[in-house]
Formats: sequence, C-alpha cells, structure tokens
Amino acid sequence: MTMPDLITTDLVRLDVALGSTKDDVIRSLADVIGAAGRSSNVDQIVEDALAREATSATGLPGGIAIPHCRTAGVSEPTLAFARLSPGVDFGAKDGPADLAFLITAPAGGDATHLQILTKLARALVKASFTDSLRAAGNPAQVVALILEAVGEAPSGVAPAAAPAAPSPTPASPPADEAGPRRSLVGVTACPTGIAHTYMAAEALEEAAERAGVDIQVETQGSAGSTPLAPDVIARADAVIFAVDVGVRDRGRFAGKPVVSSSVKRPIAEGDAMIAEALRYADDPNAPRVEGTLTGGEGGGGANESWGGRTRRVLMTGVSYMIPFVAAGGLLIALSFLLGGYEIVGPYGDIAVNNTLFNLPDPSALGLDHALFGSGLTAYIGALFFIIGKTSFTLFIPALAGYIAYAIADRPGIAPGFVMGGLAANLFAVHTSDANPVDMPVTGFIGAILGGVLAGVIAHWIASWKVPSWARGLMPVLVIPLLTSILAGLVMLVILGKPISWLMGQLTDGLNSMSGSSAVLLGIILGLMMAFDMGGPLNKVAYSFAAAGVGSAAAATNAPELKIMAAVMLAGMVPPIALALATVLRPGLFTVAERENGKAGWLLGASFITEGAIPFAAADPLRVIPAIMLGSAVTGGVSEALDVSVRAPHGGIFVLFAVDGIAGYFIALVAGVLVGCLAVIALKSVGQRDNDLVTV
Repeated sequence: MTMPDLITTDLVRLDVALGSTKDDVIRSLADVIGAAGRSSNVDQIVEDALAREATSATGLPGGIAIPHCRTAGVSEPTLAFARLSPGVDFGAKDGPADLAFLITAPAGGDATHLQILTKLARALVKASFTDSLRAAGNPAQVVALILEAVGEAPSGVAPAAAPAAPSPTPASPPADEAGPRRSLVGVTACPTGIAHTYMAAEALEEAAERAGVDIQVETQGSAGSTPLAPDVIARADAVIFAVDVGVRDRGRFAGKPVVSSSVKRPIAEGDAMIAEALRYADDPNAPRVEGTLTGGEGGGGANESWGGRTRRVLMTGVSYMIPFVAAGGLLIALSFLLGGYEIVGPYGDIAVNNTLFNLPDPSALGLDHALFGSGLTAYIGALFFIIGKTSFTLFIPALAGYIAYAIADRPGIAPGFVMGGLAANLFAVHTSDANPVDMPVTGFIGAILGGVLAGVIAHWIASWKVPSWARGLMPVLVIPLLTSILAGLVMLVILGKPISWLMGQLTDGLNSMSGSSAVLLGIILGLMMAFDMGGPLNKVAYSFAAAGVGSAAAATNAPELKIMAAVMLAGMVPPIALALATVLRPGLFTVAERENGKAGWLLGASFITEGAIPFAAADPLRVIPAIMLGSAVTGGVSEALDVSVRAPHGGIFVLFAVDGIAGYFIALVAGVLVGCLAVIALKSVGQRDNDLVTV
C-alpha cells in the first residue's frame, strides 16, 4: 500500500447533511469507509470510534471534528472526510463543526502508518489548511490537500488556494529584544495517541514561536515516542503536561514548574499556556512536578549509555514497587497495633467467620495483645493484615513487571508480572508429600533477572515483521504468550534453583549476623542511603531491607527488622541534619536553602531522604560526605542497640511498629548531630559564596 491510499475521492463528501448528532456523523462516515471497500466490519469501526468519543469529545475550536480510533475494522490507515451542512455539535466550546474527519488506524498498525496520521493531525492546527478545505470545489482538491499535508500529494491536481490569513501577533518581544530566549519542554498524550497528541504538540510549538520561546515537545503517541534528552529537560525553565493519560517517566521532570491540562487545551489556548508556563518559571511558589529526579523509565534515547540504561531499568522497577511495599507494610504494622502480633494466626478465621455485627472474642483466639482487648480492633486488624499481606505479596511481581516495561514498554508488563509471580511462588506450588516442599523461591533477585529476561524477549518479538492482519494480535496475544513461555521456561528450568540457593545463603548470612558484623552492615547501609538520596544505591539498600519485612514482621528478634530500622533511620538523617544546620549557622546557606531547611524537618521525619537533594545539588562536595557520615553513624548505632521496625516506611509516624524506641531516638539524634556538625565544618572551609546573606 502507498501513502496516497490514505484517502481517495470515494472517501470524501462535500456539503452534506449526515445527521443531527455526532453519533450519526460517525456512523455515516464509517458507512462511507465500508462503501469504498476499505472495511469488512463497519460496525467495529463505529463501536471503537464511539468508545473513543466517550473518553473525551473530539470537537476542536474553529469548526473541526476529528473522531478517531484504532480499530480492527480496517487493515490500513483510512480517512473519511465530510464538509457538513449544517454543522454538528462535537463538543467544541465555540460551536458546531463543519469539517469532520473520521481517522481510523489498524489496531496493530506499524509506526509508518501512524506517522502518516500524525502529520495530518499537525496540519489540522493550521488555519491555512482548514481554510483551504472549506474553499475546495471538488473531492479531488480535498484529496490533494490532505495528501500534501502528509507529504504525498499526487501530481496533476491543484489544491484550492487558501484565503490569506492575518499574521499572528507575537505574545512577547523577539529574543534579540528581550534578552536570552527562554526554554520550555512539554509532553502531550491522549488515550489513543493518534490525533490530539500531535495537534496539541503542534499548537504548543506554534505558540512558543510566536512568544519567542524555545520549546521541545515529547509526543507520547501511538507512532512511538522519542524521549526528550536529559540535558534539554535540565535546561528547561518549566514543563507543560497536556495529557489525558499518565505521563510516562514523569520522574524525569521532578522539581520543574509545571502547567497541567487536558490534551485539548493547547489547541484552543496555546498562547495562554506558554505565558502561564513562563509565569510559573519565575514563581518560587508555582506548582512543581512531584517526586525525585530520575533518568527516565520508559526509554532513554538513542545516546543512552549501558550504565544509564541499566540504572533506568532498575529504577523503574523499584519506583513502581515501592507503593506496594509501603502500603502493604504499613497495613501489616497497623494490623499488629490493632490485633496484636498474634493476629498472624487466626486472621483467616476472623475474616471468614466474623462480621462487624458478629465480632470475634480476642481471648478465645489467643489475641492477648489486641488493642483494648476489643473484638472490633481485632476484626479490623485481621482485615488490615489481609489487605496489607496482599499488597506486600504483589511487590515482587510489580518489580519484575515494571523492569520488563522499562525495556519493552507495555507489551512487557504482563510477562514481567508472570516472571515476578514465579519468583515469589505466588500460588504456593509444592509437592504432594505429607510434608510438602515448596517450589524454589527466587525473591527480589529472581524478580530482577526475570523482569530483564521478559523485557528483552518481549522487545525482540515486538521487532518481528508480521502480516498486517496479525499486527493487532501482537501486543495482546502473541508477545505476552510467547514471552511468558520462553522466559518462564528459562526461569523454572535453568535459573530457579541456583537463584533460590543464593537467596538461602543470603538469608542464612543475615541470620548469623550479630555484634560487630551487624554494626558494619548498618554502617554500609547508612552510607548507601545518604550517598544519592533516592537514587540507585539508596533504592538498593531500601529494597534489600523492605524485602525481609513481610516474612519477618511477626518475629520477635529477626535481623531483617533490625536492617529495616537501620535503613529507615539512616534515610531520615540527611534532611533533618541539614535543617538543623540552617538553624545553627544560617549564614552558611542561601535564602532558598534556608527555606528548604524548613521543609527538611518534616521530610526527614517522614523518611523522605530526597529532602536533602536541593542542598546536595548546590554543594555536593561538602554536603554529601557530611550526610553520609551522619547516616553511617545512625545505621551502626541502630544495629548496635538492636532497634527493629516492623513497617517499611513512615519515619516517626510508625513508632507503634518500633521495638526499642529509646535506641531508635538515640541512633537518630546521634546521626543528625554528626551530620549537622560535619556539614557546618565543611561549609566553613573554603571560599565564601557571595550569594549568602547573613542574618
């Protein structure tokens, strides 16, 4: 098929009435596609287009409607066009549409097909293009205009001339009159990734040009996405998210001032969004992208190094895993607070046999530590334990699933989760003996290897060249099926037992640690937590600790719980130590750092190590060694005093889950004081910063 086949004169209707509602128009245009021999399943087109329409209206300012979908009803990209008389309401704010495009892409269409449609979507933003369509005298001229817009105009057909458009008024002076050009970045994405994604990008780019501003927009659409380069993001003054779906790799933009909207807003208000982004860039109190700066998750660009790629893949899995761990671990800890540690025995009996109107008897069930001896707290504690344990059980599949996603995008998620389920032995595969033996559990090491394996295989299968009729089956059937089979067999037959043996050795080593060896482990974990404050080393240490909490939470003296305490306390030290330093020696810090110090108290108390990043970014050679020293002291003291924590997150807000509260605070205070004094000492040495303002 060649590009001119996107539309033919058989797919054009001029000055026609196709019904009084947008549903009527969509059905009529689908019938046009069927009558032109471009579909054997018109009903499927209608169903998919109306389903897309239900997510958000496709009417645009200027009398344009672009109902569109990916559908199994066509095997090649197809466009039907109608110039409506009278116009029909498609949900645009400025009234009915008189130009209607039904854009259909094959469910499994390749990037070449989708790129044709993205060019058309970008053309629709330009008034000269739509004015020419209104001036066209016959279907052949319409076809020529559209094919010219996608770069394949046939010869011998002259397009209609567009009425002269007034020159746009710049939103701000040109760069040479107003100083250096400002820089913005943006992301656009709609549910289907065919039309609005690219129209919004085009609108932002044109508005930025009028404003004398540089902008680079990442279109996260069906035709693929080229991630913005990290240095481009770093230079940007602000970011614009015009999306109706989640932004992939949102962590790349962490800390940037952000303007957020639906994907349709730039098409109508591009100039206003650019002006708003510039205003936010100069406002220290403007909304900002939440989270910790990462190098990206779903793709790292063509020049990404192997080290950077490895970091991105692992960080993606860990960042998606942490909510499962945090929610699950906190719920388990709360269940112990309410029902007592004994709740791990009868929780199933309570959930099945009792209700809010038939509460359990704690004493009869051996729940000697149920809060207030109450049946209600025991009942809620049992339910919390079930919810928390379920969440905790899923963190290993989530780790593997999103590692695979980072390598192969969405086709890798399902097989990645399957590999994680195998790593955790999710449905307890065991022998049929009187004393059954479980299938080897490979834990988080197996999840990492399984996720990588699934991602690599899925990415390889996705690169296969297949017939057009099979494209729609690839992401939903072929890739998940073949990847799960191939990766699953490798995990079960080749890797399972060796990794299980390694995990066993690691567990035995932890259980044998005591005295000086445990203190040394606490020091090492403390150094890792403070070195990159939420980066790879920090997350490795945290994952290592959190992985043991679920199985050891009910124990009385488990080394895993002591490791969790050392890691949590060490992660709390950097923000608090720096906050204290800004109070004791404010003259060593800028005004902005002192403001960050005020937030550091709460961030540190909440176990959010990332609160130290603004200080470390401004002065890494003096800040990072100081906070590493403080965290190392805390980790070692915590282990020496046998502090343990049964919750994987929460800081001082989970004191109910702490054993050895006195040691907990001794370790925390010791590390904070050491870190604070160290950063003051190091900042007192060397050249004074002229930006510092004493008080």
